[in-house]
Amino acid sequence: MCVLHFSLPDGQRVSVEVRSVLNAGFSGRSDDVVAAHIAELAALGIPAPNVTPCLYPVAPYLATQSGEVLVQHGRTSGEVEWALVITRDDVLLTVASDHTDRDLERHGVGWSKQVAPNVLSHQAWRFAEVAERMDAMTLTAWVRNGEWTEIQNGTCADLQPPKYWLDVMEANNLHVPGTVLMSGTLPMRRGVNQFADAWRGELSDPTTGRTLTAEYHVRRLPDPIA
Repeated sequence: MCVLHFSLPDGQRVSVEVRSVLNAGFSGRSDDVVAAHIAELAALGIPAPNVTPCLYPVAPYLATQSGEVLVQHGRTSGEVEWALVITRDDVLLTVASDHTDRDLERHGVGWSKQVAPNVLSHQAWRFAEVAERMDAMTLTAWVRNGEWTEIQNGTCADLQPPKYWLDVMEANNLHVPGTVLMSGTLPMRRGVNQFADAWRGELSDPTTGRTLTAEYHVRRLPDPIA
């Protein structure tokens, strides 16, 4: 099993053995945000889901805090998201990137999520301590294509709130220690190349000025020897 290690603002370190990873999708709180994300993926040949929002279970070993993601071709990209991590005693909030194989996504969203990792930050906050002001927090992502360029920006109010997903987990017996839930993401800026060699995502709390960051490089594997 994968073990994640988080540093909290009070200096405490928490380790979590991951037993389940859930990827939310098409999870915008407004119809306009969902429609924008569907249109963005449709431009890549990815069909719209039958219902929204969606929840895709993926393998626990896909949760990582690595600074490098290995891919097999040049059409993969990240997505900035917040993530909930259920521990034995608490619920943690962090920032993450759901890296996705866009070519495979055309054949099945669930399939594409199973072949690329979810990269989580090394820092987290206790969800109970920030829950009341979470809608005001911002999610921002940058890609590096020679230089860093902003590709996603919005507030957590643009996405379904954590309580929505906590209720879904409770109803489906998924609210157990070791569960990681990824929030789903925001639309990307038009004209910015998402197929980049590095991604950085941030979750910022304007009340405290604190920021959580997840950053990684994307490295393409050598071609098969066959």
